Amino acid sequence: MKDEILCNFWRCYLQKSKQAYCKRPAPETVKTLSVCESSTDVDSDPERPSLLHLLSLSESEGDLQTDCSFASSVSKVSESTSVYSGSVDGSLYLMKNQKEKLRMTMPMTLSFCYMALLWVREPITLSELLRYVVEGHIPYLNVFQHFPEKMKLCGLDLKIFCVESWPVYEEVFDQMHELAAFLDLPRFPDITESCFLHPDMLCMKYLMEANLPDELHIWTCRVVKKIGIGEVDFLTLVPGNKSTRKVKYDVLAVAVIVVVLKLLFLLDDHYEWLLSEYAEERNKNNTEGGPYFEFKKWYEVVKHSLDVKQKKLDEERAKYLWRCEKPLFYSVKNKSKVLKRRQMVVNLQNQFGKLSGSVQCAEKPNPSSFQLSWSEKNTDGSCFHGHSLKGVLQEKRGLLTAMNPDYWLCTVKLCNEKLCGHLAHYKEVEFPQSYHFVLGLFSFLLRVQPSYIHDEVCMIEHKLFNKKLYKKLKYNTVLRSKKD
Repeated sequence: MKDEILCNFWRCYLQKSKQAYCKRPAPETVKTLSVCESSTDVDSDPERPSLLHLLSLSESEGDLQTDCSFASSVSKVSESTSVYSGSVDGSLYLMKNQKEKLRMTMPMTLSFCYMALLWVREPITLSELLRYVVEGHIPYLNVFQHFPEKMKLCGLDLKIFCVESWPVYEEVFDQMHELAAFLDLPRFPDITESCFLHPDMLCMKYLMEANLPDELHIWTCRVVKKIGIGEVDFLTLVPGNKSTRKVKYDVLAVAVIVVVLKLLFLLDDHYEWLLSEYAEERNKNNTEGGPYFEFKKWYEVVKHSLDVKQKKLDEERAKYLWRCEKPLFYSVKNKSKVLKRRQMVVNLQNQFGKLSGSVQCAEKPNPSSFQLSWSEKNTDGSCFHGHSLKGVLQEKRGLLTAMNPDYWLCTVKLCNEKLCGHLAHYKEVEFPQSYHFVLGLFSFLLRVQPSYIHDEVCMIEHKLFNKKLYKKLKYNTVLRSKKD
């Protein structure tokens, strides 16, 4: 992927942004190089070749510079500048007028990676990619520690590579789509039913991780087919096509599961508990087949495991060292101060570590697609994969349908996503606690805000109940007109 896909994307980006693989560099780069040359703290050398002179010389000869000759000119200038002045184009990325342009940042590196993964249809979602970053499996924070010794990070470059925040799902996702359109990429390879990113496949994965019954997968497949979100044209990315909706594959899959849970259990803080009592009574006398699924028992087991994982995650984030082991300094003048401060920090950390008795892990665990694991071999009944949905289903005209005849919508009317950024607004106090718990569970698994999942739930509901909603809105409009 790196050599055949990602490197080609990178070369295309450099060419489109006129930073390389072009006959003339971007004007901003030339300006930055001249500023960098004049602002260096090294005394001017009369023998040093001027970059502007080199450029004007090539123009007078009627020969446009290639990227190779331009790079050699830059290297002459950069070699003569101060070691601690940073790269020759470092100030370009910090200019105010560059913020609106698609410039390289650390989050953008993840956008490149996700775009390449999506192109080859690797079984990795964006939420997994970002989680691997947080867990330290992918270099991102303090990434300069992995640079070769000859790549000295100083000056303005520190502000570019020194990242002190976790990558945000929405930012990386939006930048990936902007990047794909900027590069004029063709239609991505089709997302078919056999592809890992298809909703049916991802629903199976998240049902297992959420410790829900396997029989729910039949219902998620029915919802996916009913509203057409499993179609190839809906799922496949077409860069620059504004008429199609940007698909968050992992968020879409968990939203389908939430809708199915609402269809069967309602999640109104009342009906699901009544079903649990019914299933508990049936399980006492049940001797044939698998046990009936009890929502209450599932809630207690999953909540306990979720609280433990969340507490561990919060502790790891609180203890995380944002400052790297390798000290950095903006200029040679404050080098000694930075080294002394760093040594004091290390000494204090060692002392507090001895007092608290905390032991650092020798090596990181291998990355895994699952954060919560459940085994049917456990005898404590904590795994619900093989539990039956007979307690919530009834046979009607030869088909199994939900006993629950009701359904409550998260919102009757969707917002304009382009104007307010969301299809619907989510406030915890306005929704049942059972619904909020389910959103919180999948929010932890994907490391996204519950409101992102809520948006997808609202979109699926409006696709599923489109005809009934249209009739209801039309009926209300007629009533208001008659009253007027």
